[in-house]
Amino acid sequence: MQIKTTHIICLLLSLLLAGTVSAAESVKQARNNAAPIAAQAVVPVTVLSIIPVQAEPGTKVTISGTGFGENATVYLGSTENAALITDGKQAEVTVPQQLQPGLYVLYLKRPDGVAGRSYNFTVLPLRPVLTALMPSSISSCASGRERDIIARGSNFTDSSLLFFNGAALPATILSPESISFSVPVIPGGLHHVQVKNGPDTSSVPLNFVVETRPEIGQVTIGTEHVNSYELIISGRNFNQNSSLYVDGMQIGGRGGQDITDREKLNYVDCSKLIYQRHPYSPVNKDFRLQVVNSGGEGSQVITVSAP
Repeated sequence: MQIKTTHIICLLLSLLLAGTVSAAESVKQARNNAAPIAAQAVVPVTVLSIIPVQAEPGTKVTISGTGFGENATVYLGSTENAALITDGKQAEVTVPQQLQPGLYVLYLKRPDGVAGRSYNFTVLPLRPVLTALMPSSISSCASGRERDIIARGSNFTDSSLLFFNGAALPATILSPESISFSVPVIPGGLHHVQVKNGPDTSSVPLNFVVETRPEIGQVTIGTEHVNSYELIISGRNFNQNSSLYVDGMQIGGRGGQDITDREKLNYVDCSKLIYQRHPYSPVNKDFRLQVVNSGGEGSQVITVSAP
């Protein structure tokens, strides 16, 4: 009976010892399992600044913060945009050209799926830039293709409108850098050209000049008669009321006198006048000519040698 009691005590001690070892191993295993969890702690994506917070398409945006990793991407709404990441603390991204104006959600997302907080970002309407008009002036009597103008610049879109003196003018968008249009028949002087992509997105206006000052290009002898001959005056910006001054004497035009119906000035078109001259002798002599329009604008004075 005593031997059995001893066996029972030894058995109980063995079970107790085994339970203690098992508990120790369980604690050790729990510690081993906890170690990887601590090592895999997730680093958050934190944004400290966004510069600028509103921009036109094509503008570079700089985002600063921490936890960007090496290959984070920037989302604007549902559009994923590749970014240039520096030291995991700075991301540079360009606002896509295809984005329409409006308010978008901006956030960063790493390849491991961790995303940062969302921020509001405003895409502004693309503002057109007008840099040059080619040519920047035309003659008042220009016609046909001579009145065609190319507007040079940037940020022109299919919806861009060209305004001439504040009124929309039919135009053709050739590319994001050029627009063609034809100058309407308008008074001479200074005018303004502007491009708009919307009510609040206008370019700086450029000046456009319609020249009205007459200009003599050349003078040639035309048809010869018994007692007279014709001097053909070629140039531009002549009008029906232009006067011809011959050595200071006015012929034709408003207030001009045809000397006893002998000296006459005939208007052909804005580029040609015919002066019917009755010389006193067939010997050449020098005399000065100038064309003056009804508004008082005068051409250069030229010297002609003719009978």
